[in-house]
Amino acid sequence: MSTIYFIAISLFVLLCMLLCMVILAQESKSSGLGASFGGDSSSSVFGTSTAQILQKFTAWLLAAFLVSCVLLSVWTSSLGRNDRASAAYMIESQQ
Repeated sequence: MSTIYFIAISLFVLLCMLLCMVILAQESKSSGLGASFGGDSSSSVFGTSTAQILQKFTAWLLAAFLVSCVLLSVWTSSLGRNDRASAAYMIESQQ
C-alpha cells in the first residue's frame, strides 16, 4: 500500500512540474517567457495556434492537479487514521 502511495506522490510531483512548464511556456500579454530567450512576441515555437492548444492543455492539467490534490489529501488522512487506530490497538493489547 505504501509503495502505491509513493508512486502516486511521485506522479503528482511530475504533474506539478509539467503544469509549471506549460504555464511558463505560454505567451503572456507582455511577451511572456519566450522573449527572455531571444524570441519576439510574434513568433511561436510550436506554430500559430499554440496559444489555444496550450490553454486547453493547461486547463486539463489544472483539472488533473485539483482532482489529484483532493484524492491524495483524502488518502493521506485515511492513512493517518489507520496508523493511529492500529497504534491504539497495540497499546490496548499490551495492557
